[in-house]
Amino acid sequence: MNKESVLVCGTGIAGLSAALGLARAGADVALLGPRAAASAAAADIYCPRVYAISASSQAFLCGLGVWDMMDARRITPVEAMEVYGDGGGALHLNAWQAAQTALAWIVESSEMERVLQQAVQVFGLAWHAEKFQRLESKAVLTDSGRTLQPGLLVGADGARSPVREAAGISHDTRAYGDTGLVVHLTAELPHQNAALQWFTGDSILALLPLPDTADGHQVSMVWSMPDALANELMALPEAERNARLESRLAMTSGGRLGRLTVRSPLFGFPLYLEKSAMIAPGVALVGDAAHRVHPLAGQGLNLGLADVEELLRILAAREGYRPVGDMRVLRRYRRARAEAILAMSAATDGLHRLFAAQAAPVAWARNAGMHWVDRLPFVKQLLIGAAAR
Repeated sequence: MNKESVLVCGTGIAGLSAALGLARAGADVALLGPRAAASAAAADIYCPRVYAISASSQAFLCGLGVWDMMDARRITPVEAMEVYGDGGGALHLNAWQAAQTALAWIVESSEMERVLQQAVQVFGLAWHAEKFQRLESKAVLTDSGRTLQPGLLVGADGARSPVREAAGISHDTRAYGDTGLVVHLTAELPHQNAALQWFTGDSILALLPLPDTADGHQVSMVWSMPDALANELMALPEAERNARLESRLAMTSGGRLGRLTVRSPLFGFPLYLEKSAMIAPGVALVGDAAHRVHPLAGQGLNLGLADVEELLRILAAREGYRPVGDMRVLRRYRRARAEAILAMSAATDGLHRLFAAQAAPVAWARNAGMHWVDRLPFVKQLLIGAAAR
């Protein structure tokens, strides 16, 4: 590798997107990380991790040439959103209110990874299926003893990023003390392509629409709740755990989708608010390696794809005499992403704090505010527009 080459460490969605975008721009790029086989899923079996893809992210994936490669039968447009407070407050958003066809699209992680892998293979990218080990004078050493010397190392290697640590990039983290539980459910009533969310005070429940299966209508649950409660649920035997979860779902959702039945394994992950300095000499971070936000707005991956898109733009627009790893170029990238990342972090953290507050005046104000917004079409248009970015 040479001073104009780029090595992308991380082979998830953010890393594959970065590598593909660079390859399409004619850059000398290689991938470093595991090469797990991603094949088409069996009918009625859905990946436990799904994402709400915004309009901006969809446009980016279309530009990479991969959106239309995905199986359209496994993608669900979100045409409406219903948000319920803990004191009778409610907010209803519909795509038609902003003259849009959808607010977002629910897509499986595995389906995106499958088509991105196919695309990078078409471009014939070098893919080193090894693990990043350390940095030595800007040289990347792998666990197999290989030495690579790229002009720019892109860290797309997740929340516990070894690249971030090796590059000495400052990193702040705060645990919410909550766990996100995810599972797919069979619903008695059709979801009608609506995403549903309940703020209960001590937890946030979201039900995301998925394609129907042979068992009936299907939704994906993302429920963030205090660690103690989540750990108690996860520790139960499967049958008892499912019964307990279904009972709590019925109580919290008020039967909005009728009876909800567990149809897949239950997974849990701890929730954090994280930020980093994002760059170091010859190194740039994207996605979870750079930042994490509360999942209540479903914007984590969208933020990461926006990182990738902006990094590609900055690299393409740099002066011809500046190498890809020039700190002036990388500072432009960090500045370009600062406002959006700060705004999303503040919004999601602020909402979490607002609905976690138990004081009666605060509870009244937040639910009254939801009623007020629900009656103002122009405010709804602003909210829909912000979510699309």
